[in-house]
Order: sequence, then structure tokens, then C-alpha cells
Amino acid sequence: MAKADRDHHDEFLRLFMAHEAGLRGFLRSLLFSHEEVREVLQDTAVVLWRKYEPGMTHDAFGRWAFGVARMETLAFRRDRARDRHVFGDDIHELLEQAAVARAPADDDRRTALEACLQKLPPDKLQLVMAAYAPDARIDEVAKSLGRTAMAVYKSLHRIRMGLAECIEKTMAAS
Repeated sequence: MAKADRDHHDEFLRLFMAHEAGLRGFLRSLLFSHEEVREVLQDTAVVLWRKYEPGMTHDAFGRWAFGVARMETLAFRRDRARDRHVFGDDIHELLEQAAVARAPADDDRRTALEACLQKLPPDKLQLVMAAYAPDARIDEVAKSLGRTAMAVYKSLHRIRMGLAECIEKTMAAS
């Protein structure tokens, strides 16, 4: 791969990864399952990569990426329109408007959560990471820690309450 191609690729990946969490949240507000979100996010990434022109600013890329995600969602819904359990376009438009309005606050909350997670003691952070790992089961986490599932649930509840308080304080401070 030539240096110019690598630079083009690296620039795209940096911009895409900076917006990936926001795009995923946006798609979650418009779609009904994680599988649908994953599928539309992949389709969005493919379109973005194919049409990406170097030199875009962070903000311009974000606006463009959310527009592409919206169009890919509409295409996905159109392809699934034969399913009689699908909301109409008016409902989807309301959901989209709410998601767009909420996106900056969601990014701020995500940043605050990351900062609060870094403040957790190592044992509590390890418990959170184990409990929220993909395909994690609390009974298996509890067994690996030599605790009961109820004890793990209670610990996680206390940790979540502390994280929620930390997030609110962090958000209020900024």
C-alpha cells in the first residue's frame, strides 16, 4: 500500500472511529435490535469509505456520516417494509429528531462515564468489565469470583449508583 493510500486510510479511520459511538447511538434510536444496528452501521461504514474524500474536518465528517447513516436506515427500512410489524415513516422521523437533539448530550454522558470508570478502584472496575463483557452471564462471573449471583448483583447496583452520581457531578461541573 502506498504512503498516500495509507494516509488516506488512516485519516478516514480516525474520523470514523471518533464518530462511531455517536453513530451507533443514533442508529439504536432508529432501529429496534442490536443486529439491525450492526448491519446498518456496517453498511454506513462501507458507503462512507467508498465516498470519502481526504481533507474533511471533524465536524463536516460527522454531519456527513450522520446523513449517510440516516439514508442507510431509510434504505434498510424500505427493504424491510414488507414486514407488517414496522412503524410508519412519521414515527421514525420523530425518533430521528429526538435522537439528533439528544446526540451531543449522549456524547457528553459517554465521556463522563469513561472518566468516572477510570476513578473506580481496580476490583470494582474489573467486576464492571466482567459483567458487561459480550455474552457475560452474572452466574458465571459470580462463580469465577467465588461469590453468589445475588452478591454480584448487589455490588453492581452499588457501583452503578456511584457511577450515576459521578456522571451527574461531572456533567454539572462542565
